[in-house]
Formats: sequence, structure tokens, C-alpha cells
Amino acid sequence: MTTPQARAVRLGPRSITALALISAIGVMAFGWPLLADADSGLAHSADAPWLFAALLPLLVAVVVATIADTGMDAKAVAMLGVLAAVGAALRPLGAGTAGLEPMFFLMVLSGRVLGPGFGFVLGSVTMFASALLTGGVGPWMPFQMLSMGWFTMGAGLLPGPDRLRGRAELLMLGVYGAVAAFAYGTVMNLQGWTYIGGLSSGISFHPGDPVHENLVRFLTYCAATSFGWDLGRAVLTVVLTLAIGPTLLKALRRATRRANFEAQVTFQTPQRVPPG
Repeated sequence: MTTPQARAVRLGPRSITALALISAIGVMAFGWPLLADADSGLAHSADAPWLFAALLPLLVAVVVATIADTGMDAKAVAMLGVLAAVGAALRPLGAGTAGLEPMFFLMVLSGRVLGPGFGFVLGSVTMFASALLTGGVGPWMPFQMLSMGWFTMGAGLLPGPDRLRGRAELLMLGVYGAVAAFAYGTVMNLQGWTYIGGLSSGISFHPGDPVHENLVRFLTYCAATSFGWDLGRAVLTVVLTLAIGPTLLKALRRATRRANFEAQVTFQTPQRVPPG
């Protein structure tokens, strides 16, 4: 019997379908205020419960589809729970301080090793657990779950999961972590920005205005209110990825082999020795 190799969990047809559905719902949930008219009574606090109700069964569907496509065992699901608990515990260490959130680097490395399907679920479940741990439950929570799911899934979609190793892989993960940290902040800004509609500020959301005009205000809003936070998150993610990444990647890959994440085990039939 040969030694199994650690491989990122690949997306099968069921996983792709589930992820496409949940992502489509997420895009609509984030973007519909841009297309609403001035009398729509915008309030993400009203649609958040419906989004959360749709999100939970779809997350379960992603897990079930990934297991069905890859044949992973219960140890793989247990590993997902452990990583989510660790990520949830890391978030309060820096949340609220200049955007320094150490959980992001763990999500990057875990998504790289676990693959996009389980990576999406890990990001979403971690954000849900951290919200319960810190008391951060509110209308923003399902949007945070979606954003973190996309963040972690993106790391699993990076090229060369089976071949790229060493410094080149760390640099790629560092660049991705920096870009995705800004993307996460921007997407979450879109969720909260619509709350300030109706104010006299030149960067506030104006329901019913042309989309391109609102997008210009939105970019100005991001630059004025969250650039510093996103920069702190990006820098910390890069530093931790480069400093701790080699050790953590080895540990995660060793754990995936034991958890049977698409372990490729082959048996060799013994050759018969002809009678002398």
C-alpha cells in the first residue's frame, strides 16, 4: 500500500450546483438595493432573516454535496468543526482594533488545503460561531457569513493545489490574502452603506438614482470610511501568512491525509512466484 497524498477537495457537479445557487442568492441579497426605487423602503434588517433562513440549509447542502462527490469520512467533518472553532476564537483577539483580524490568515490557509467547497462552508460557519461568541448577532451576520465563505472559497480556487509548494505558494497566498481582505471589506460596506440613504452627505446612498452614480458615491464612501481598516486587515493577513504559513500548511496537509480528504490509496497485487 502506498502512502496517501494530501489533496485539496475538488468540486464535483453537486458541489458546483450548491455553491452556484448559494452565491447567486448572495449576490442578489447584496446588490438588490442598487436597483430599487426611492419608495422601496430599503432596510437590510428586514431581508436579513430571510437570507439567514435560506443560507443555513444551503450550507448543509454544500457539505452533503461535497461528501457525496468525494467520499470523505466523518473525520473530515470533525476537522471542519475544529478549524471553525479555532477561527472563531481568533477573531475577538483583534476585532475592533484598526481592522486587525487574525482569523483571516487561517481562512486563507485552510481554504487552500481544504478546497473551495469545504472552504466556503468553513468561512461561513466560522463567522457564525464568532458572532455567537462575541455577541455580534445582527442583520449583518448572514452577509458576513456569505462574504467570509467567498473569501475562504477563493483561496481554494487558487492554481496549483497539488504542485505548487514553498515560497512561491506562500507569496501567492499572501497576495490573495491582501486583495481578498480589501474585497471582503468592500462587499461588507455595500451591505451597510444602504443604511445611510437619505442623509445629506455626498457619499450616502440615494435610492432610485442611476447605478453608476451610486457606485461612484460608494467608492468614495469606502475610501473615506474603511480604507484604513481594510489596510490593517490586509497587512496582518500577509504577515501571518508568510510567518506562520509554512508550519500551518504542513500541519493542515498532514491532518487532511489522516482525515481521508480524497486520499488516493492504491493496492498492489502481489506477483505469483512460479513453482520451481
